[in-house]
Amino acid sequence: MHHPHLETPHIAEHVDKLLAEHSTGLLSMKDAIAILRQRTGTERSDADLAGLIAKKAAHLGVAVLGDAH
Repeated sequence: MHHPHLETPHIAEHVDKLLAEHSTGLLSMKDAIAILRQRTGTERSDADLAGLIAKKAAHLGVAVLGDAH
C-alpha cells in the first residue's frame, strides 16, 4: 500500500536542508516549493508543502517570504 504522506520524513529532511542553505538569505515560499518538487518529485499540494516549510522555517528561525498575489 502506498500512502503519499509516508514520504513526510524524506520531505522533512529536504526542507531542513533547503532552509539551512538559505538561512542567511530570503527565500520565497513559491521558490521553496519549486525547489522541493524538483528535488523530491513530491506530488503533495502546494498548500501542504507550504505548511510544512512554514512550520520548519519558524522552528529554525528562517525567514520565508509569502508570495504576493
